[in-house]
Amino acid sequence: MSEDQVLGLAVHAAARIVDQARAGEVLVSGTTRDLAEGAAGLMFESRGRFRLKGLSRELEVFSAGSSG
Repeated sequence: MSEDQVLGLAVHAAARIVDQARAGEVLVSGTTRDLAEGAAGLMFESRGRFRLKGLSRELEVFSAGSSG
């Protein structure tokens, strides 16, 4: 393993969420949405629940965008 490699469940989940995105779309997990909710200029829309490869449960995925 290289010193530059980042590993872990959060990294794995993020990679699987990115795989669900359409061109030009930013997708985030519910955890990210919860942490960023209320941030000026951000809004989130549910894209649904997904069973992502390598994860034991479904995750709700949100599209992130600007409100202005």
